[in-house]
Amino acid sequence: MKFVDEAVIKVKAGKGGNGAATFRREKYIEFGGPDGGDGGDGGDVIVQGDVNLNTLADFRFVRHYQAEKGRPGARRKMTGRGGEDKIIRVPLGTQIYDEDTNELIGDMVKDGQRLIVAKGGEHGIGNVHFKSSTNRAPRQFTPGTEGEERSIRLELKVLADVGLLGLPNAGKSTFIRAVSAAKPKVADYPFTTLHPNLGVVSVEEHRSFVIADIPGIIEGAAEGAGLGITFLKHISRTRLLLHIVDTVPFDHEVDPVESVRVIENELDKYGQDLSHYTRWLVLNKIDLIPEDTQQEYCDDILKRLNWNGPVYKISAINKQGTQALCFDIMAHVEEQLALNVEEENKTEENGSL
Repeated sequence: MKFVDEAVIKVKAGKGGNGAATFRREKYIEFGGPDGGDGGDGGDVIVQGDVNLNTLADFRFVRHYQAEKGRPGARRKMTGRGGEDKIIRVPLGTQIYDEDTNELIGDMVKDGQRLIVAKGGEHGIGNVHFKSSTNRAPRQFTPGTEGEERSIRLELKVLADVGLLGLPNAGKSTFIRAVSAAKPKVADYPFTTLHPNLGVVSVEEHRSFVIADIPGIIEGAAEGAGLGITFLKHISRTRLLLHIVDTVPFDHEVDPVESVRVIENELDKYGQDLSHYTRWLVLNKIDLIPEDTQQEYCDDILKRLNWNGPVYKISAINKQGTQALCFDIMAHVEEQLALNVEEENKTEENGSL
């Protein structure tokens, strides 16, 4: 499942340092002459591809980026220090556009790839360069030029890292609202989600993943029934499936164990090894179960399912247990990314032999 993660930011390169207009003044040296040095160049704003990032979530909080100014020149023909570049890290696959002209500036496809999006200002020239046979004591110098300033748009076509499975009204939309900025429709009746909703979950700076809330899968989805078939075509690209289970169905007629079996059966029917994908069980709405019977109730579900995989107990509406779940998801996604990079490196090494 692809979607466009987008951010508009303003970048400003550093101004070049001014040249100096100074004169040599030393004891016993007559007619010292000009000795003003040049200024330093302003720093560039550079976008760099980073394989460890996978969303543009961080740009929601910081939208202005500025490189350092160049220092002015000094006496004794000393050149001012150049301004430090400002490095902006983005995920691979990010396309960079000029927001005003809509021109494509670049496409970040390799780890470590760099692109200058705002060039630093040129340094000013000191008065030492203006000395001539007819101008022995020049007072001329040039100021540094301004660095480039522009608005750029970052666009990233992202694959969802995590897909949510579950029957209608299992609490998938509530969960994605609780952990991300996405606002899918939530109501107390089935099929409130009519199309996939995707949200970016940011656990901390430079650590985020994409989660997809999909239309609830019903029995017969693999043959085209209901809305979930639309997503079954895409979930093979995700790194993790979260199976959301309503532990206390609103009609009290659907057994949680049976609801899990329905989804598993549809995954088997659809094929493409979906039933063998990494899947975590998430028991939702546990706040509706008395605390003194919660453990016994959940253990009974797991025993009847003969479930041996990871299990999480949450209440999406109260955000109970959701933070710990998101940190574990982030760790899993990062582990998968590292494995992918390792496999790609091995493939390249074998190809070069």
